[in-house]
Amino acid sequence: MARYTGPKTKVSRRLGVLLGGSPRAFENKTYPPGMHGPKGSRRKLSDYATAMAEKKKLRFQYGVLERQFQRYFETAARQRGVTGLLLLQLLETRLDNIVYRMGFAKTRQGARQLVSHGHVCLNGRKTDISSANLKVGDTVTIKEKQESRRLVQRGLEQTQIVEPPAWLAVDKEALVGKVMSIPTREEINPIVNEQLVVELYSR
Repeated sequence: MARYTGPKTKVSRRLGVLLGGSPRAFENKTYPPGMHGPKGSRRKLSDYATAMAEKKKLRFQYGVLERQFQRYFETAARQRGVTGLLLLQLLETRLDNIVYRMGFAKTRQGARQLVSHGHVCLNGRKTDISSANLKVGDTVTIKEKQESRRLVQRGLEQTQIVEPPAWLAVDKEALVGKVMSIPTREEINPIVNEQLVVELYSR
């Protein structure tokens, strides 16, 4: 599956929020990239540019490209309910994000790699589709192979101070997780104003 492979810290600096790359590098250079360095000031953005920035934050947070993100929006728009919240829920219930939320990997990129390399089973079946959307009752397990278990144990050691969200049940000993409910907006705690993204696509 295609994915963004460019400099993540530079993207974070441009959008003003850490989305990937080195946290230390972002803390040392919180100003936008460019020839003017820290002396350059952020220009006041138009409403359109602000909405575009919010969309980019959401795309880079979950690691999806433009066409795939548009499909998520179209799916959310067809469903009954608040489109912005439905969009967030579709992104949050991706398999790679759930593997990340369960603490099996330190980053979403690491979780995607676990899935694409075949270390993860969904409802007892091996899958390598990181974009698969899970529903209530779905179970995520790690393959019994020693290599798979070793990789996930390393991930758990790196994420041990982070508790999985309440909408997921995780057995860290058995390396099993289950979706207990669809997350609310408060549980997702988005870093963007998703309503601006909805308005952007509604233009």
